[in-house]
Amino acid sequence: MHKPHLSFTQIVNMNVGFLGIQFSFGLQQANMSPVYQMLGAEGKDLPLLWLAGPVTGLLVQPLIGALSDRTTHRWGRRTPYFLIGALLCSLGLLAMPFSPALWFAAGLLWILDAANNVTMEPYRAYVSDRLRPEQHASGFLTQASFTGLAQTLAYLTPSLLVFFGMNKDALGANGIPVVTTLAFIVGALLSFTTVWWSVRKVPELPLPAEELARLRALPRGVGPALAEIWSALREMPPTMRQLGWMALFQWYGMMCYWIYIVPTLAATVFGTDDPHSAGFRDAVLLNGQVGGFYNAVAFVAAFAMVPFTKRLGAKWVHAFALFAAAAGMWLLPGIRSEGWLLFLPMVGIGLAWGSIMGNPYVLLAGSIPPERAGVYMGIFNMFIVIPMLIQAVTLPLIYDSLLGGRPENVIRLAGVLLALAAVCVLRVRTEKTS
Repeated sequence: MHKPHLSFTQIVNMNVGFLGIQFSFGLQQANMSPVYQMLGAEGKDLPLLWLAGPVTGLLVQPLIGALSDRTTHRWGRRTPYFLIGALLCSLGLLAMPFSPALWFAAGLLWILDAANNVTMEPYRAYVSDRLRPEQHASGFLTQASFTGLAQTLAYLTPSLLVFFGMNKDALGANGIPVVTTLAFIVGALLSFTTVWWSVRKVPELPLPAEELARLRALPRGVGPALAEIWSALREMPPTMRQLGWMALFQWYGMMCYWIYIVPTLAATVFGTDDPHSAGFRDAVLLNGQVGGFYNAVAFVAAFAMVPFTKRLGAKWVHAFALFAAAAGMWLLPGIRSEGWLLFLPMVGIGLAWGSIMGNPYVLLAGSIPPERAGVYMGIFNMFIVIPMLIQAVTLPLIYDSLLGGRPENVIRLAGVLLALAAVCVLRVRTEKTS
């Protein structure tokens, strides 16, 4: 199928939808641990309460990918899935900050993450479908830039609301700060509208008549989709298999960071472990600021990486970024006060986050057959969520015994794991698949 060369503006427009998708993920990263603790959760239980994302990603993304590969809807192969997913995501974000109890918030996160995953996987495949191979680096790294921008805004929204006069200590009936509630409402508005913008500005290409006929002749339904997933797993390209080891350490480490950064800042900067204290609420706002900064770094870095990735190769750029993040994770727990020094480790973490959301997909898109882009993008998400599931199950077992029950030691562990991920990506051998 002929793919027209897209302008920079078109590549930007087709990725605007990622702003809404990743704003939702940013809200979760910044707020779900403190929300859970405000509703009564204990520190060691946090990984289990975060299981919704990994489990729904494991189940939903490969299935949606396989289904979308065979879809012949008049709106396109991918569009129906990410429009419906974005709408459900908006509804979940609206309800989350009004959760009356811990069980309600935990259950709602399962619905929210399922909706996010319905949207996410076809969106990855949409970029791969729409762009020529020589534009993959620009497409996926622009997507990574929108991830950085969206999560910058998601992290900073509560602090901005406080800056403009809202009371940071004003609480809802369930004990959740009002500024957090408003941030989720903003996310709900962005989730659907940004995806709709991308669909309108850069619609999917119509399939050629022979490809349409081939797809319509294929069996439909969940059964054939599951069979396609199994077939694709058995025939997985070697490059994709090698990326699995990198993903294991990379995503285990990032989950450690997201879950335990607020408790770490509360302990190291504000000297408190009490989730109901003013110091803990200050740590939530501080995490919004440093998290917003590292996502801003990711936003700029992802664009800046494009020429380096084209010239040096995605794996070398990604390895450098992961080593920078590993150093940042080790520096972070030793900083005991607010100030500019706290933002220094975030430069490395931001470089890695900008690369994580772009460069592995550059490596992947160049190694998979185009007609199976959906199912392989979905399977690649298994390389993300399986490490998250392993983290959720194993970290509570070592939290007290090996890590001393201290959140700052979890951050140090994350640094070790990201360094191992950097070593693994350097061992990936790339090859093209037409």
